[in-house]
Amino acid sequence: MSRKKIKLAYITNDSARKTTYKKRSKGLVKKAFAIINSPDFGSQAEVWPSLEDARRLLSEFKQLPLSKQNNKMLNQESFLEQSLAKDTQQLWKLQEENYRKELNKVMFESLSGNGILQSLNTMDLNEVGRLVKQILTDIDDRIRVLTKASRS
Repeated sequence: MSRKKIKLAYITNDSARKTTYKKRSKGLVKKAFAIINSPDFGSQAEVWPSLEDARRLLSEFKQLPLSKQNNKMLNQESFLEQSLAKDTQQLWKLQEENYRKELNKVMFESLSGNGILQSLNTMDLNEVGRLVKQILTDIDDRIRVLTKASRS
């Protein structure tokens, strides 16, 4: 289950800030090698794992085959390439969704008597035609389901 995004802002309430600091540092310690230094809540830096644990984990990691060591490793270039590909895919999906919504709007406006269809190019008119056919097919399917259900 994902959690909500953390608001990164200075917490003015001292007790809330201290509690938040402790919770966040515990969360970080679970996930990574960490050295946490806080000027507000103690003079000694927190280190996780201990030096012995860190050496043990590193030696275990080095004993893994290279394929497993590099399994989820990314350099900045490959990370940016993955991010760009993901964002490009998301942009494409949103553009497609917006186009479909625009066609839907055009179809319903033309049904209400507005002469919008004359301003469309051939490709857009074909897409509106496909949309109308799809809606009619969906309506026919729904009618069949409802008549079957009423007979049973």
